[in-house]
Amino acid sequence: MTASGRRRLTLAAVVAGLVAAAGLGTYIVADGRVAKEGKQAAGKRAAGARTVLISAAPAEPRTLEIYEEVVGSLENALDPKIAAEVAGRVTRVVGFTGMKVRRGDLLAEIDAQDFQIQSRADVAELKRLQALLDNQERVVARQQKLVAQGFISQNALDEALAQRTVLREQISAARARAESTGRSLGKTRVVAPIDGEIESQVVASGDYVKVGDPLFTLVGMSRMRAHLLFPESAANRIRPGLTVRLESPAAPGKSVETRVDEIKPTVNAGNRALDAIARFDSDDGAFRGGGSVNARVVISVKHNALMVPEQSVVLRPAGKVVYVVKDRRVEQRVVETGLRQDGLQEVLKGLAAGELIAIDGAGFLSDGAAVTLAAAPAEKAR
Repeated sequence: MTASGRRRLTLAAVVAGLVAAAGLGTYIVADGRVAKEGKQAAGKRAAGARTVLISAAPAEPRTLEIYEEVVGSLENALDPKIAAEVAGRVTRVVGFTGMKVRRGDLLAEIDAQDFQIQSRADVAELKRLQALLDNQERVVARQQKLVAQGFISQNALDEALAQRTVLREQISAARARAESTGRSLGKTRVVAPIDGEIESQVVASGDYVKVGDPLFTLVGMSRMRAHLLFPESAANRIRPGLTVRLESPAAPGKSVETRVDEIKPTVNAGNRALDAIARFDSDDGAFRGGGSVNARVVISVKHNALMVPEQSVVLRPAGKVVYVVKDRRVEQRVVETGLRQDGLQEVLKGLAAGELIAIDGAGFLSDGAAVTLAAAPAEKAR
């Protein structure tokens, strides 16, 4: 083969190699683009499949109570100090500390013999005077006939009438003395003036007591008085008639509703506190005098306040927001909030009643995020 022929053959081989290389490069580039496009599509599908599991509930208007909470003290509204009303020796003691009593129950007895003797003497005196009066009535009747017949003067009749009047007044006085003796005799029986419980027993059998000496201290367990102390700054908010809900630490979950009856006109000099007093009945012993009480005083009531759970309101760069659920996605809403109480947050602006909002899981959301609603407890049970 000539030299020119070999050159032509070499040139053809080089050209063929270049063409093959160009075709292979095009295939590699095209295959890489297809692979990249496949990965992007798979990523989009994976992103579409990732949703946030949340719970949701509609925003509902409700009545909002604006209140103040304080810790107060309790005292028994009825706590009579039972003292001796007559002098004498105590012959019997029935009551004791801690004893529950009803009104009229016997607590103690004082020697009544002297009063019984006096009572018999009063009865005898009444009978004597009554006999004299009966006789004087007959004398007056006879003298009235004699005066009418002219046998005696009017002066004799007037004297008989005066004597009859004196006897009548003496009988009235004797009856009063007998009643006084009867009252004293009744006071020898010391009885409970109210339903309640004996707080302390002072007297014992054999003691000699004078009028006014203490015997028992009784407390009425059913009628209570709560003292609620507020700072001076609350004077323009606390007023009689406000609703009060009371709860005793000794009986959690049990509450009593009453009202503020009165407010002491002066501020306590020791703690500069305003004393609001509320009275209520408690028959089950859950509230005891001397104990503490948790009080919630309702200052005012706000109707149709839009309240949402606290966890549904989250902080974002735009401010406080809630996420409204629409078509399995959420829409971010900037809201203006108000009062917060009992795990709920008031929404003043940015949300309408009835809109479905994300609650649990709201902190993991962003605007437009896909969500899956958790099944309600009733649905899980089925």
